[in-house]
Amino acid sequence: MSPMDAPRPIFLFTDFGWAGPYVGQMAAAILAIEPRCAVINLMHDAPAMRPDLAAYLLPACCRSLPSGAIVVAVVDPGVGGERAALLVEAGGQTFLGPDNGLLSRLSGIERVERIDWRPAVMSSSFHGRDLFAPLAARLARGAAVAMTRLPYEAMAGADWPDQAAQVVYIDGYGNLMTGLRAEGLSKDRRIRVAARTIAYAETFCRVAAGELFWYANSQGLVEIAANGASAAKILSLALGGKILVD
Repeated sequence: MSPMDAPRPIFLFTDFGWAGPYVGQMAAAILAIEPRCAVINLMHDAPAMRPDLAAYLLPACCRSLPSGAIVVAVVDPGVGGERAALLVEAGGQTFLGPDNGLLSRLSGIERVERIDWRPAVMSSSFHGRDLFAPLAARLARGAAVAMTRLPYEAMAGADWPDQAAQVVYIDGYGNLMTGLRAEGLSKDRRIRVAARTIAYAETFCRVAAGELFWYANSQGLVEIAANGASAAKILSLALGGKILVD
């Protein structure tokens, strides 16, 4: 990349939450290396310590990102352990994150690399700031880093199902995002949670106040909601809760 070329944008996807220093320190680590870089906070309330759920949310959140985007994805309860650090190329975007299944459900995976590069100083418990953020900054400016090519099958989560009939995110309204893609799911299908059967509706105003329905949300996922009420409370569902599709 020549000095006149703009660096690639970097998007941050984590379970760190907005409180505390973590998100700001990740951005600072990027800008210390490449101050021209655009750093965008994509999501910081991904399912905490649940890469098995966040793996189904990540692709949906990245559908509209530009080609060439770099995504730093960190949901990493095994930080400091034996798990590897990965670079995954998928759909024209570059993803950096731990090898714990988080990156395994991306669609159109073209390349998987184990990241061998390490910074001179790295804490054992904050690889988001000390490893993945500086790595993203180097890639954004076109620098080479040491990596080893891996087959897709070597990734943790390579054998996970393509979709998950589970709750993978609950928003502030109590709407329940699932790990099921809405595309291809007939509107005649019904979702069952315990003794309740939930029918499709296009959006909130198409059902009565307090009524449950499922719809194709703006991320392309099947979501269960209630008009003016919390579906999570009505159904007593938490993260990881199972659903059935009839």
